[in-house]
Amino acid sequence: MSLPDFQTIMLPLLQIFADEREHSNHEYLDRLAKHFTLTDQELNEMIPSGKQTTFNNRIGWAKTYLSKSGLLEMTRRSFYKITERGKQVLENNPARIDMKYLKQFPEYIEFKERESGRRHRGDIGTTDETTQKTPEEILEDAFQEIRDTLAQDLLALVKQSSPAFFERLVVELLVNMGYGGSRREAARAVGQRGDEGIDGIIDEDRLGLDAIYIQAKRWEGSVGRPEIQKFVGALMGKKARKGIFITTSSFSPDAMNYVSSIDYKVVLIDGKRLAEFMIDYDVGVTGSVTYQLKRADTDYFTDD
Repeated sequence: MSLPDFQTIMLPLLQIFADEREHSNHEYLDRLAKHFTLTDQELNEMIPSGKQTTFNNRIGWAKTYLSKSGLLEMTRRSFYKITERGKQVLENNPARIDMKYLKQFPEYIEFKERESGRRHRGDIGTTDETTQKTPEEILEDAFQEIRDTLAQDLLALVKQSSPAFFERLVVELLVNMGYGGSRREAARAVGQRGDEGIDGIIDEDRLGLDAIYIQAKRWEGSVGRPEIQKFVGALMGKKARKGIFITTSSFSPDAMNYVSSIDYKVVLIDGKRLAEFMIDYDVGVTGSVTYQLKRADTDYFTDD
């Protein structure tokens, strides 16, 4: 089955504690994985930040809501135990425990009122009873939407720029990615004319142990296989084996299949990927607002 949302996890998670024993994070993660018959691929799925698996994140939030409602309590670092209220809930044999069900508990109402206060102040990460996503997943989705819009805006600006500006942009991006040594050294290398299919050369590393040949073109429509073949032919003429073809548009499937079938190492960077690299390596963008997510450091509260 697919990954359960965090509200679906609440009842099976509480049932694990029905034996009134302490259970660790690792133990109930394994038991829930078996309960939902999840595959290794599903268990290894990561939230967009790559900091945590999606399943672990959802278990964490299910546990948070159960704890805030007084159904579970932390007994020591990474260990939880069912409360008297939690046992009473299980004795009532509910078909499902979710945010709507938890509204009967005053501690939950207080917790949600604090969360509602954050929403009114414009904070990010609040949830309502209809959502299937954790606050972190909501935040990740909002971040990705903002990032996608920024990438589209950047690409539009790049397409409006002059060929000379585009070449300088490519230089700065590659230098920020760690190629070419200093910006001055890269600028001397890129932009050399006279070689068909080659727009420039840049060192692979700061020591200049190998060279990478570059084709950088603002392009309308899809770049096809003939253009890539011409570029590879230019590489052969230089006895080079590595190249980067950068365009503001896209590559045809035939062009991508051709690159995957040759011995030469040629990287194709289309407009979408170019804009994403610009964001990742701070080219043409400036910081706006930073949100830092923090968690409690349980080691700090552990007695020696």
